[in-house]
Amino acid sequence: MKRYKILIIFISVLFFGGCSDYLDRQPLDQISSSTFWQSKGDFEMALTAIYGINTTGASWDNYPGGVWAYHLPNWDNLTDNSFGQHNYFNTKNIVAGDITSTTGGYQSVVYSLSYQAIARINIFLGQLGQYEGSDMSDAEKKIAEAEVRFFRAYYYFQLYCTYGDVPLVLEPLTLENQLQAKVSEDKIYEQVLTDLDYAIANLNTVPYYVNTGHVAQSTAQALKARVLIYEAYGSTGVPDNNLLGQVRDLCLDIMPKYELSPVFEDLFQDKGQSGNKEIIYAVNYLAPDNVPAYGTDLIYGDWIIVSPLQSFIDAFECSDGLPWGVSPLTDEDNPFENRDPRLNKTVFVDHPDWGDGNIHFPTNSRPTGYGLKKFLCPENTPIGYSTLSQQNSVVLRLGEVLLMYAEAQNEIAGPDASVYQAMEDLRARVDMPPYPAGLSKEEMRERIRHERRIELAFEGLRYFDLKRWHIAGDVLNNVTDGLVEYNWEDRFYHWPLPQSEIDKSQGVLIQNPDYQ
Repeated sequence: MKRYKILIIFISVLFFGGCSDYLDRQPLDQISSSTFWQSKGDFEMALTAIYGINTTGASWDNYPGGVWAYHLPNWDNLTDNSFGQHNYFNTKNIVAGDITSTTGGYQSVVYSLSYQAIARINIFLGQLGQYEGSDMSDAEKKIAEAEVRFFRAYYYFQLYCTYGDVPLVLEPLTLENQLQAKVSEDKIYEQVLTDLDYAIANLNTVPYYVNTGHVAQSTAQALKARVLIYEAYGSTGVPDNNLLGQVRDLCLDIMPKYELSPVFEDLFQDKGQSGNKEIIYAVNYLAPDNVPAYGTDLIYGDWIIVSPLQSFIDAFECSDGLPWGVSPLTDEDNPFENRDPRLNKTVFVDHPDWGDGNIHFPTNSRPTGYGLKKFLCPENTPIGYSTLSQQNSVVLRLGEVLLMYAEAQNEIAGPDASVYQAMEDLRARVDMPPYPAGLSKEEMRERIRHERRIELAFEGLRYFDLKRWHIAGDVLNNVTDGLVEYNWEDRFYHWPLPQSEIDKSQGVLIQNPDYQ
């Protein structure tokens, strides 16, 4: 799964121009926009840089992915799954209902960092469209365009889910066109699908795990399924079966190309990721240079930036498939015994213990008594500032596709044999029993939603699941074991645009109505 070593190109003139007429000469330590984009190799370097875009906004954290990679678990601190004691990306404020145009954290970085990424992508596409070099065939150009349009769709989807109406920018910005007004969220959604359809039509058809780390046709299909299943619930939470039918068909096309990882934790630990046939897309890291400044092991295993809540622990079934507290296997004195094996693979009590004395005692407090084990590597113990966490961040995988298929098909046709089979396959991987026969559509719906919470915990999806099902208020306002008081309002289905963007738009950019 490791791609060639990602080259992070932080050269402003490459993507943003920034030319000056101060001395008419080329600087010796930079690549000039007038001498770049001259060969296939230049485009390959620029494409690598797009794969490696930093999306944290922190100058000390300039490594690929960021908010949508190794920081994905932090999104669950906005949900009923966990608490963020360090307030990364202002999760405490957001949970408490302090969501204004100046809240910052996620409220602002989703906007600013998405548009930074989109700007680089648009420059790449503009230069690619003008390139006439003979060293790059039309087929190669199409694949390159398809790859970056996949990423543009990804970032616009984040903007769509977060803000609704936002500017639609499809070309490089200049002094003449830099002030962009919002368009309706419908147009953003249409553009996301347009870019994904182009990607599906032109990307390589070999699966991601054999495609040297590049996105593949099935990667774009999986993202499109995620987009459609989000859109299918509209503004009411009532599913649109036409859109769910498209989700089902996309999943049916993807599923034969991938296989569930026999070992659940192999998906998230470095030693099990290379060639893993479940991974549909991951942000790749490679020590010693291309790893997060403060690695995955440090921030989750030592700093404890994500603290699972007791109610999340209680949500895991016993090994007989019955709920904790209902099952005769419930053991109050040994609550981690006879449980769904994913509990011990996802959460640690007080400190990560891998057995045989391989233990790390965190230097930070454990406010709930629990920490996040899912993304740690046992070989990286003891954890410190020098720990090089090169485990990839999985963004799309077959487990999610099976869950999307089961959800879509259940809503369309009820719990037929294929729904049962998808769920049985997923649960059998961790030796959990299949669901009992005779479930109603409503009962199966709740089972699938519960399974998503357990299987995909801390993969950055729970918050958006609560939003798309339109149950965020019911769930979050009833959290009783959080360390801050939860306060969800329905206007939070869309957040306010950052005030800093409003201020510099000279009146062109208008705030979302619920925050004016």
